Amino acid sequence: MRRVDFSVRALGLALLVTHAAAAEPAPQSVSTSRDPSPHQVRWVTIDSSVKLEVLDWGGSGPPLVLLACYLSTHVYDEFAPKLTDQFRVYGITRRGIGASDKPATGYSVQQSANDLFDALKSLTLQQALLVGHSCAGQVLTMFAAQHADRLRGLVYLDGATDPTLTADVGSPMPDFATMPRPISERPERNWDFPEAVGQEPLDPVIRKAITVDARIKPDYALVRVPVLAIYQAQRPFEEVAAGYSIRNDQERAALRQYYAATRALYTRWQQDLRAGTPTARIVELTGANLFMFLSNEADVLREIRAFAATLTSR
Repeated sequence: MRRVDFSVRALGLALLVTHAAAAEPAPQSVSTSRDPSPHQVRWVTIDSSVKLEVLDWGGSGPPLVLLACYLSTHVYDEFAPKLTDQFRVYGITRRGIGASDKPATGYSVQQSANDLFDALKSLTLQQALLVGHSCAGQVLTMFAAQHADRLRGLVYLDGATDPTLTADVGSPMPDFATMPRPISERPERNWDFPEAVGQEPLDPVIRKAITVDARIKPDYALVRVPVLAIYQAQRPFEEVAAGYSIRNDQERAALRQYYAATRALYTRWQQDLRAGTPTARIVELTGANLFMFLSNEADVLREIRAFAATLTSR
């Protein structure tokens, strides 16, 4: 496991502004090539000439396919093996990321869904359970709308969101200049990124193409497969406030306003999902963060297993 530091304030404020586009801390580039995860590396060619890296952790049972936002699927290196007793587990690294090819074009959500279709076809996978983190959720939604026959279900890991919504939906954002500073810019936490993550810096142009330029409003009404959506949930306000150096009533009020705006945004995302897919199972993990499969691994594993037990072949 590798320590990757990031600013709580930058991460928190970015969540409300763009969520997937700016919320994921980019791991620092490292020189090591150490990759201790028990997977095989395979390659599939999609879109006639683009090669994608596929991580195959093996296992027995129906296929489960992991997708990430703008990190490679090595981000699942320590999480994925824990599912191999119930699933045949794969991870597909999208174009432009990690060891996958990096063409100049092809970063729309539709093309990402097309790439996924080609990859699953090449791997001869049917009835897959798709698990997508953060902005990979957009790909899950579009793929399910177009290829429900190839799926058993969808699992969104803080990925059933709407990047087209403004941050002040339902509750206005505070003036960031009035926000208190966190007590520590580099907080301690009980998880780290797997060692193979971040070996190759991400081209900022590709990052922007995957996130900012690829924003589309999800149409959950077109999703006709079972859905599990796991979201991070805030701790009580006073617990959050304890992590900030609050100097006066104005700063406390600004932090409370920010806290309320965060809650309003997540509430809206969940309402929109439920409106389009009434049977969706929604789970909130208090105190989790965007990388919930690292920060709250046991909880996420439990929820995926319980959800999978309800699924039948289509």
